Amino acid sequence: MYMKLLISVSVKEKLKEKHGVNISEVEECFLNRCKGFLEDTREKNKTNPPTQWFIAETDHGRNLKVVFVRYPNGSVALKTAYEPNKTEVAIYDRNA
Repeated sequence: MYMKLLISVSVKEKLKEKHGVNISEVEECFLNRCKGFLEDTREKNKTNPPTQWFIAETDHGRNLKVVFVRYPNGSVALKTAYEPNKTEVAIYDRNA
């Protein structure tokens, strides 16, 4: 299935400057994902459609938490991606 990945200029800059993540790593994580998506239910992060996230490895073994919004037309808007902390990994492993 084809997925159009939408990434704003501000998100691209944040990925590069703040998290040291490039777009190809995010794409690799979508392709390498082994488990499902989790929904971010925190009140301050609620969106319509809902914000979802997952943790997966890049082709070089780097774990990233990828946060996005998936639209009914199949496109996906990337919100952020970064190396997850131990708590996030535990939540994902327990619930995905």
